[in-house]
Order: sequence, then structure tokens, then C-alpha cells
Amino acid sequence: MPRGPMGGRRAVEEPHDFGKVMGKLVNYCRNYLPVIIIALILGAAGTVCQIVGPDKLKDMTNEIVKGLPAIVNGRPVMNSVDFGTVGHIAWTLVALYVGYAVLGYVQSWMMANVTQRTAQRLRESISVKINKLPLKYFDKVSYGDVLSRITNDVDAIGQTLGQSLGSLITSVTLFVGALVMMFYNNVIMTLCAIGASLIGLIIMMAIMKSSQKYFARQQMALGDVNGHVEEMYAGHLIVKAYNGEADSIRRFEKYNSDLYESGWKSQFLSGLMMPLMNFVGNFGYVVVCVVGAALALDGQIEFGVIVAFMMYIRLFTQPLSQFAQAFQNLQRCAAAAERVFGFLEEPEMEDESGKQALLGKNYMGGHEVKGDVEFSHVQFGYEPGKPIIHDFSASVKAGQKVAIVGPTGAGKTTMVNLLMRFYEISGGSIAIDGVDTKSVPRWNVHDQFSMVLQDTWVFRGTVRENIAYSKPGVTDKQIEDACKAVGLDHFIRSLPDGYDTVLDDKSSLSQGQKQLLTIARAMVQDAPILILDEATSSVDTRTEELIQKAMDALTVGRTSFVIAHRLSTIRDADMILVMNHGDVIERGTHDELLAAGGFYADLYNSQFALAD
Repeated sequence: MPRGPMGGRRAVEEPHDFGKVMGKLVNYCRNYLPVIIIALILGAAGTVCQIVGPDKLKDMTNEIVKGLPAIVNGRPVMNSVDFGTVGHIAWTLVALYVGYAVLGYVQSWMMANVTQRTAQRLRESISVKINKLPLKYFDKVSYGDVLSRITNDVDAIGQTLGQSLGSLITSVTLFVGALVMMFYNNVIMTLCAIGASLIGLIIMMAIMKSSQKYFARQQMALGDVNGHVEEMYAGHLIVKAYNGEADSIRRFEKYNSDLYESGWKSQFLSGLMMPLMNFVGNFGYVVVCVVGAALALDGQIEFGVIVAFMMYIRLFTQPLSQFAQAFQNLQRCAAAAERVFGFLEEPEMEDESGKQALLGKNYMGGHEVKGDVEFSHVQFGYEPGKPIIHDFSASVKAGQKVAIVGPTGAGKTTMVNLLMRFYEISGGSIAIDGVDTKSVPRWNVHDQFSMVLQDTWVFRGTVRENIAYSKPGVTDKQIEDACKAVGLDHFIRSLPDGYDTVLDDKSSLSQGQKQLLTIARAMVQDAPILILDEATSSVDTRTEELIQKAMDALTVGRTSFVIAHRLSTIRDADMILVMNHGDVIERGTHDELLAAGGFYADLYNSQFALAD
């Protein structure tokens, strides 16, 4: 079944180990535990105020009833209402309900602060973690999954943690408190109220069980619809070119029909919950009124007890639905926390804070880098026991232009990644100016390189900011000179704000122009070693010639490594390394390798045969 990147099926997520994950989350929030405990205590205290209210209302009702006319020996006898007592009880009620509102507000404010602070810390921890993860982690995990953990999962924790904890504590307090006060007032009426609520609870559980499978189907169907829409949108040109609209619409209608079928059933059944809870509450009112009236007529209870019970019934049944919602939120919170902590616990790169920067004259003990590079018996494999670079050795002198060529999968880009320490080698050594790259921090190695990749990267910001990326002190003249060198200056000046034009997803830059911009960025970096990975693969022939001239000027006095499939672009290289299956099988200049008539000559001749 075709499916886009977002087409994965997601049912209701549950953590593998709820207790363990929540323990990690509590430990992560330990600095906020006093605040959380105080907030929960305030919430419970506010709920107690709410629980005591009906009992005071009972007392007020009884005081008023005492003042009503009574029939004594067939004659009405007038009584007087004690307004002083009634007023005292009324003010007590006002204080209780104001206290309930204020304490609830303070609890919500404190929990909102705690949860958002926790979410903020989690995002910061993830941001720090990303910079500590080895590149091989991102080879096995999609960027979308990492992005989901930063946004969706952290948001889920922030939204559900405060709500579910506060709701759970207040619901438990309300349920237990209401039950205690009901038993305190009258045992018979309490048992009748519990019986009425149990009937509704059994019906509610049956509906929840039935609706759960439809919710799961709805999530799966939603994943199918989203995946299909995203897939068709991303490839709409291909769909139109191959007249695939009819098949696309047919599949969409099928997915949409499945979503409708599961959606209306799940929504219908979940929509029954509120009317059912109202029914349980109303049924409880009826039971309380009937039983209470019988007991009042028998003289076993006062009229105020019936009034109190009618309120306690609502307070008793209200938490039943809140329990389910709170536990569901906690499950969602735990599932999100499990994914976030799983990411935070991934193995990190070695800590290199104790290593001294030896490359570059700006660092104590360092020296100016000329650009000599030495590969000595380098071995590497992405997975243990599966080497792809077996025994690579090469010596590159400062200022030389080295081309690395070979078929797809030969290990060309891998060698460059090892040179920049994006991956750690399994054996051998790589040295820059005689300094083993393992003996200095990674950032010190990265400082020595300018890089132009096959995949261009332009971030949201001005043209000027994009070109001067991460390099302080770059002058406007340096930026403009670099753009003139690659033939981009005229185009940039034609933009609405010139070099201050903001580039984003809506910018009308062609792929070739983006590539030119990244080449200008490499020029501005002015590093002693240059890496060009298929740098001219996304531009036309005329632009390629312009770039090639700019590259020739850029590589003067710099050690440069060029990875190219178009062998015509590297004829002037000082050394060409021909790789196949992770080993260097030939090396020499263009003329020497052609004269040898080996693997390189076959590659070169095959390209020109195809061109002819």
C-alpha cells in the first residue's frame, strides 16, 4: 500500500513500562517537586471546601425549615426564622466557595508554570543532546521522528502532565470526600445512590470498551488519508504526467470512506458519554428524592439532608468520568515521555572538553594549518564486523587538488566524512599537518574545512546571513566578492531587498542558484581545506563552467578534495584516487590513469561514449 512519510498507522499509544517512565519524569522534575506538592495540596484543599459546602447548605435549609409554620393539634403555629444563624451559615458558604475558586486558580497557575518549565527544559535538553549524538544515529532515525519528539511529544507532556495530575488529585479527593459525607449524613440513601451510580458505570464501561476499537480504526484510517494526501501532493506532477488522477481519487475515496465509517461510530459512542453521565446524575436525583422523602416522612432524616444529597450525588458521579480522562492523559504523557527519554538516553559522542585545539594559530599551542593531509591504513564500517573501507592510505600535500572518483557506493563520500570526523574510524589514522584528528576536538577539525555538498541548504534569513553563516567578522565586501566570483551578484541585486532579502520556503531560488549560494558561503569561510561533493551536479553546463572557474580560483593555495561523477571536471587534479568497494585501486593524474588503461580509463571512456 503506498504511503507517504506521514502515513504511518498510529493507534492510541501506551508506554512499555508506565511506572519506570513516570519515575524518570518525576526525577527530571525533582527541582519542581515542592511546588507540585504544594499545588496538589491546594487543589485538594479547594476540593474539600467544595465538599463541605452541601453540608452547610443542609444546615441552612434545616434552619429555614424550623422557621416555617407547623401544624400542632390541627392548628398552624407560626415560628420565626433565625436569620442570624442563617446569615452566619450563608457567609460560611460564601467563604468556602470563594476559597474553592481561589485555591483552584492558584493550583492551575502553579501547575501550568511547572509543566511549561518542564517542557522548556526538555526542549533545551533535546537541543543539547542533538549536538552530542553521533551522525550514525541520524542514519537510522528519520529527521521527522526527531522533530516529532521535540514538538509533538514535548507538547503532549506539557499539556497532559499538569491537567492529569491536578485532575486526578481533585477527582480522588472529590470522590472520597463526597462518599464520606454521604455516609456521614445517611447510610441508606448513600447505598441507594451508589447502586444507581453503579448501573450507569457498568453501561459506561461497556460503551468505552465498544468505542475503543473504533477509535483505533479511526487513527489508522486517518494515517492512511494523511499519508495518501501527502504522497500525492509531493508527487502531483508525476501523477498528472502518468494520468494517475483517477486511481489516486479512487484510493482516496476508499481511505476517506474507512475514516468516515470508523469516525462516525467512534464519535457517536463517545458522544453518548455525556448524556449517560447526565442520566446517571438525574437517576441518582430521583432515587435520592424518593428514598429521602420516605425517610423524611418517617421522621428518620431532616429535609436538609435531601438537599445535601442532591448536591453530593453530582459531586460523587462527576469524578467517574474524570478518572478515565485523567488516566488516559497520564498514559499519553507517559508514552510521550518514554520517546523523549529514549532519545535523551541514546549513546553520545566522546566528551572532548579535555582535548586541546592544536589546529589554527588562534589557539594556544596551535599553529597555522597549511593543509597537509595523511590517511594511514584507514579502516571503517557503519556496522561492527561489516567494513566498507578496508585499508585506505594516501598522502596529500598542502595546496593539492585531489579528486576521489568511483562508482556509486565505492566509499567516496564516506572518506570525506571520516576526514571531517563526522564518523570515527575503526582503525588507522588521519592527520592534518601531522596532527592526528583524534587528538583534537571535533570542532577544531571542522574549523579547517569549507564544504559544498550535493544537497544544498539555505536557512530562513537574509542572503547576507546565509553566506556569512557561523563566521563572525565577515565584511559586506567579502560577501559581495564571493557572489561576484560565482556569478550570483547580479541576481541578488535584482531581488527586492538585494543582499538583505529574506530567504525562506517561498523564495524563488532555483536549485542551481542555491548551489551557487552555498559555494559563495564556502568562499567566505576561507578555510585551508576545501571539500566539494558533487558541487556542480545541480547546475546547467554554462553555470558549471562559471562555477569551475570560480572553484579554480578558490582552490589556489588550498588543499581541496573533489568528489565528482563527471570526470571531465577533474582533469586538472594533482591526484586522482580511484575507489571501488572501499579500497583505492588506482591513483595518479588524469593523463597517467588514462595511459594505464585501467578502471579509471574505462569510467572516463564510458562517460564520453554515452555523451556521444
